[in-house]
Amino acid sequence: MISRRNLMGAAAVLAGAAAVSGRAQAAAIPEVVTTTSPAMQAPLVPASGPAYQPVVTLNGWTLPWRMNSDWKELHLVAEPVVREIAPGMKAHLWGYNGQSPGPTLEFVEGDKVRIFVTNKLPEHTTIHWHGMLVPNGMDGVGGLTQPQIKPGRTFVYEFTIRKSGTFMYHPHADEMVQMAMGMMGAIVVHPRDPNQHRVDRDFVFLMSSYDIDPGSYLPKVATMTEFNLWTWNSRVFPGIDPLVVRRGDRVRVRIGNLTMTNHPIHLHGPSFRVTCTDGGWVPESAQLPEVTTDVPVGAMRAFELIADEPGDWALHCHKSHHTMNAMGHNVKTFIGVQQRDLTKAIRKLLPDYTPMGSAGMAEMGSMEMPMPDNTLPMMTGFGQFGPIEMGGMFSVMKVREGLARDDYKDPGWYQHPTGTVAYEVKGPAPEAPRRQGSRGPMHEEIEVTVVKPGTNGHSTQH
Repeated sequence: MISRRNLMGAAAVLAGAAAVSGRAQAAAIPEVVTTTSPAMQAPLVPASGPAYQPVVTLNGWTLPWRMNSDWKELHLVAEPVVREIAPGMKAHLWGYNGQSPGPTLEFVEGDKVRIFVTNKLPEHTTIHWHGMLVPNGMDGVGGLTQPQIKPGRTFVYEFTIRKSGTFMYHPHADEMVQMAMGMMGAIVVHPRDPNQHRVDRDFVFLMSSYDIDPGSYLPKVATMTEFNLWTWNSRVFPGIDPLVVRRGDRVRVRIGNLTMTNHPIHLHGPSFRVTCTDGGWVPESAQLPEVTTDVPVGAMRAFELIADEPGDWALHCHKSHHTMNAMGHNVKTFIGVQQRDLTKAIRKLLPDYTPMGSAGMAEMGSMEMPMPDNTLPMMTGFGQFGPIEMGGMFSVMKVREGLARDDYKDPGWYQHPTGTVAYEVKGPAPEAPRRQGSRGPMHEEIEVTVVKPGTNGHSTQH
């Protein structure tokens, strides 16, 4: 699913190579590794250096690098991409190396990195290394710390990784358009000591939001609040990968937020502790047990847990509209409204009209209603017991016994032990038992004396 495109023969890149300065000017630009598949790729195990536990990107991948002396070299290409938001819908976005978000960049504390950036967009761009401490001239703010990377040009960023943690990359050029079009990616930096902050499974994803009219492909870049698609790695449920872990694993989940609002991310089942932000690692004495953590705009959060309870545990944003797809903001509320007479009148004009919403919206999760092409239903996805009635920012942490160490394949739905699933009570509900005998001290009659002020200034008793 990953291909390599050697761009050294392309005239545009040769022309752009003149913009590459310093030690790398005469060096060959690394070939481009690209993929368009939304399937989660296997973690990229390091061939040399510290034996860290590699990260797994939901519906994504880690960009391979090459070693040139003691430099890690990578090549990012900013370009238009087509991203499948979920089966049945695609969006025309901007991203890197064939996808939005771009590939995860994975480093080790102390690495010397050289990142080539080729611009194949119709306008100039830059890359900012969000949360990372780099030389000011490598910070990626167009016009302030560097010239813009014009279309067809290639620039190089060189710096030493000075701290471990979870970070992001995104443009600091025409931000309203470029980030709204999906230009972003995750950066994971492992400690130099592979035993420090060690976990068994390490996941990462970025949150982004889009406003795409039903039946269309292009986001509205001027939208500020009324987004209708809330995504993890530019995917919505049921298109988001599950987080598959072994029972007993220590699990880390890294989350970045490049939407226009905060997101309270909630995990059902086991509690967790927030162990890292984009500012650094949180001391153990400052970690609190949580089941929900709020991820502010422009921030990263990483939490850790011990997966000691098997099952299919929901993981989602707790803002209810963020677990829906193609959410219309002008939908009328008909709860409690009898539409019988109205339906007869409308069906004279629209014979196939079906009234909905009188008893809530849950029926939309199981109905297959006609929709424009390239559109997703608001509530979708089926589990072993029926419609899940979710969308948007929703996935499942699947905790299982006996998985292999590096097995991330979807194991299917959890098979509950007998007697551990909620069940319906058949027949009439039994009457609640009533207490017999003495009424008890709470019901005994008590004589009370009330003292009221009299009209003549003296008190009277009753």
